[in-house]
Amino acid sequence: MTRFITGCATAALLAGCVTAQDAGSEIMAKGFVDPGMSVIAYEARCPANVAWSLAIHGGAGVMQRESMSAQTEADYRATLTDVMSSGRDMLNRGHSALDTAQHMIMGLEDDPKFNAGKGAVFSAARINEMDASIMDGRQRDAGAVSSVTVVRNPILAARAVLDYSRHVLLSGEGAEQFARSQGLTIVPREYFQTQRRRDQLEKKLAQKQAYNTPETRFGTVGAVVKDGCGDLAAATSTGGLTAKEFGRVGDTPIIGAGTYADNKYCAVSATGTGEYFIRGGISKLVCTRMEYIGEPLQTAMDYAIHTELDGLGGDGGIIGVGADGSVGFSFNTKGMYRGAATSTGVMRVEIFELNESGEDK
Repeated sequence: MTRFITGCATAALLAGCVTAQDAGSEIMAKGFVDPGMSVIAYEARCPANVAWSLAIHGGAGVMQRESMSAQTEADYRATLTDVMSSGRDMLNRGHSALDTAQHMIMGLEDDPKFNAGKGAVFSAARINEMDASIMDGRQRDAGAVSSVTVVRNPILAARAVLDYSRHVLLSGEGAEQFARSQGLTIVPREYFQTQRRRDQLEKKLAQKQAYNTPETRFGTVGAVVKDGCGDLAAATSTGGLTAKEFGRVGDTPIIGAGTYADNKYCAVSATGTGEYFIRGGISKLVCTRMEYIGEPLQTAMDYAIHTELDGLGGDGGIIGVGADGSVGFSFNTKGMYRGAATSTGVMRVEIFELNESGEDK
């Protein structure tokens, strides 16, 4: 089998690359490697250059066209394109949906523009408390962590739970202890902090509920993939809500709410006000409607968002990939950072609502 080495800039460095079990990270889509990080070598197990599809999101409801500068829009579009391109390259080499989803989430966690990993929002305790989950559609195996504060890439902790724990969800200090035992990279809490997020926290705390903008509530990142073996996977990571209190946990680490994958039907990742996604079991609902009603992916996704979520009073969005390779988006907010790519050459990035011509406004 072939390996996709992340973070090795030249062939001379290959001997220094470690395996995925050593759990590291790369600085994705920027052309260099953080010298303090170890490197992941992904094993290819699927046929190369066969049909695949993927989608990613960087949060729903966090953007408004009139308030976004051209440079900011270009920066977001470039990052989404770069992350999807790395996923495309992995799938073309025959790597798995699970590894590809993880890899793309790591790239988004390492980018401070998104509310996940580096750049996660602050809780009311003025720390970054992060959640993540990942699910393998083959046997519906899953792993998740909540309220971690020192694991550089929370998605790697979720993956370690899937691979090496008899549990599905670990939280807080226990999750961090497990991450250390698996050799994951541990960083000071200050690593995750950015001035932009600190300013949002202080303004929210000062104005209390008066300051409750979409950007302080959303920003979760997610990925869904169908690989060349026909397997599905979904992964999601978040910093949660700005100024969240009392150890609040949203939908991201809850399997069936923020993340779900079943090879027979679909893989889904969600973003939005987590309490409503938990109550509605939104991610699982998509696959359930495909199974019992026979709805196509997009129809099931639209029902989950525009009927179920709307009916509960929630807001947000989902991305999905079907067992047939179809890709879908659905959201009830002003927009959603999102993108899709397929083996047929599709590579599209969208941010805002689509107009009547199907164009990104």
